[in-house]
Amino acid sequence: MKGRTIVLDHIGEIEAAAYMVDGKLDDILIDHDDAPRPGAIFRAICDRPIKGQGGMMMRLPQGETAFLRQGKGLRPGQPLLVQVTGISEDGKAIPVTDRVLFKSRYAIVTPGKPGLNISRQITDEDVRDNLLAIAHEVFDSSHGLILRSSCAGADRDEIADDIVAMLALADAVLEDADGSEPEALTEGDGPHTVAWREWTGAAGVVTEAGSFENLGVLDQLEELAQPKVALGEGHMYVEPTRALVAVDVNTGTDTSPAAALKANLAAARALPRALRLRGFAGQITVDFVSMSKAHRKQVEQSLRASFKADPIETSLVGWTPMGLFELQRKRERPPFPKHLLKDI
Repeated sequence: MKGRTIVLDHIGEIEAAAYMVDGKLDDILIDHDDAPRPGAIFRAICDRPIKGQGGMMMRLPQGETAFLRQGKGLRPGQPLLVQVTGISEDGKAIPVTDRVLFKSRYAIVTPGKPGLNISRQITDEDVRDNLLAIAHEVFDSSHGLILRSSCAGADRDEIADDIVAMLALADAVLEDADGSEPEALTEGDGPHTVAWREWTGAAGVVTEAGSFENLGVLDQLEELAQPKVALGEGHMYVEPTRALVAVDVNTGTDTSPAAALKANLAAARALPRALRLRGFAGQITVDFVSMSKAHRKQVEQSLRASFKADPIETSLVGWTPMGLFELQRKRERPPFPKHLLKDI
């Protein structure tokens, strides 16, 4: 199966979306019920400040707690509109921000941040002028508006409808910002909606029930339960621990002088996909095959190029004195739910 394909289906009763490139699974989104979805908006109640960190613990509905990193000037009992920014680890508070965004395929409405902006990825001045004209026709608000790169080549009416819908949602949510009790105001987008919103490149879309099985998605999901990742040039093991995700790169049976560099470069190219599919994030430590400092620069350049194309924010921290490479990755999705494999 050549080309790019978006597959919208279910695993058992769980909604899921898969992104395939030439028949190979490149990304997977699976719904989860045990925590609020990233993007969900709440009216939260300030609970108690965290001394020394400048943050604030927040009360959410159903007894859940959230952590706001910047809590300066807030007082206990104060209601505040917050948005979930990622997935919390077991036993930890849900990460939230007070910089609430209303994001869709073409438009992002930014309350409290006025102004009209167009993605810098759109460089054609005629296209930018046309998008400005569309925005001025339908957007009359004190909120800010960002038109995303997906607007390039999109239907004019679809862009306008998207702007109007996001503006209406923003106004409706902001009207419910005040109150003495925590309340869920939006539930966040599920996998099918996120796929429509974020996977905007040219791709075929398959929505028939059973497509995961027919197109080989389920077979590839079973591979995610195993830590070993074949690289062609050697292999690597990607395994989570309580403190971090450990990655160990090996040359396999290749004993040639260039084996170490080949395996390490292959691992650098494959690592973003391996982490993305498994939902691994936080602190990541990579034990590459021993190599010279000159080769380290090549591997680091390959890592930066690979993660530049990855949609999840990742900071490349650098080399440790022991020759390990450290990364810090945002928790935007939960780890791959291995228990679903029994439904496959």
